[in-house]
Amino acid sequence: MSTPISYRDTKDQGSFVFEPIPYGISEMGIPLTYFPSSDDCRLLVFAGIHGEEPETTFLLSRALRCLCCLPRHVAIVLCANPDGMLRGMRGNAHGVDLNRNFPTPNWSSEPVFTRLTLESPRETRLSPGVAPQSEVETRALLSLISTLNPRAVVAMHAPIGCVDCATHSPLVQTLESIFGLPWKQGLGYATPGSFGIWAEEASLDCVTLELPRMALESLAANYAQPFAKFIAEFY
Repeated sequence: MSTPISYRDTKDQGSFVFEPIPYGISEMGIPLTYFPSSDDCRLLVFAGIHGEEPETTFLLSRALRCLCCLPRHVAIVLCANPDGMLRGMRGNAHGVDLNRNFPTPNWSSEPVFTRLTLESPRETRLSPGVAPQSEVETRALLSLISTLNPRAVVAMHAPIGCVDCATHSPLVQTLESIFGLPWKQGLGYATPGSFGIWAEEASLDCVTLELPRMALESLAANYAQPFAKFIAEFY
């Protein structure tokens, strides 16, 4: 029989009751940390690979702080790009879009063009790096995945509002139910060097969770507790 999951009262959610451990150092010298699973890791959830998407880290933190103990089978990276988030930039300290820096067959040295808002043209230029996995943050995340050997990964992004995956898997369906978001097979534009393409090449199940455009308080109120339950009970 499985052990019942204990959840913290809201008055106790101001801090974590467990500590993250390091898996690397960012370009600016900030520790890259993760919360390990208490047993074998079957799912890795990471947020904040784009520094201009802080709502991903915010919501993941709120969900994790609902728990009294480490999740049994889920490891958590709250922020894969702390330098970018501290500077309010999509890329890292080098101006590299880390989600175009993974070693994929279609990696391109051409500039990455992004948009400052969903309504803006895709004209803001970033670098994919001087070579695949040229950035310390990319290499550290790949090394962590190699160490943990999860069955699946959820990569959190915002604010398109969908669950992006090639297949309509049970994991996708669960996230659809939690967030009330539609399933999509791709976002409609090329993503050379992205984590999702790397994961597909590595035969690793990857789901991109694109949070909806929503105020932080609403994200927490609507999703923190059900997301915490998903993290705690994932098997």
